[in-house]
Amino acid sequence: MSQILKLIALPISIIIICLGIMTILGGHITPGGGFQGGAMIASGVILSVLVYGIGNSPMEFSHTYIEVFESVGALGFIVLGLVGLFAGGFFLYNVGADILNIVPASIQTIFHYPDSTNAGIIPYLNIFVGLKVFAGLSAIVIAFAGFKKFVEGDVDQ
Repeated sequence: MSQILKLIALPISIIIICLGIMTILGGHITPGGGFQGGAMIASGVILSVLVYGIGNSPMEFSHTYIEVFESVGALGFIVLGLVGLFAGGFFLYNVGADILNIVPASIQTIFHYPDSTNAGIIPYLNIFVGLKVFAGLSAIVIAFAGFKKFVEGDVDQ
């Protein structure tokens, strides 16, 4: 890769990651959300891995690190689903925006997002979906980059 590409890849990756985080956090009131933001964050990591290589990338994401992100995303989604099941009677019931008026007010106030809308658990679901998508897409590219090193003979068996 050229020096110019190596010079601009990291700042562009950081900007893309920040835009992905903004997309996730504003997903309940704007177009976008967890999937789109997670894909944007993964694209920032992928750009860094493609330009610098898997071993020289300034963003070091090991298999264990990615695995933790994916596990947190999956477990958080399941926990929020179970909160809706126990508080509202349905899996992923939107506890904060109680449409059927079956959730006590004390439980509803836990999921108030700090803005003017009452989206309930939707912003939190966006965060967990974003983590899961980011981890999944990044893991695929990191695995392919590691496989390429393995095929070329750079990695000991």
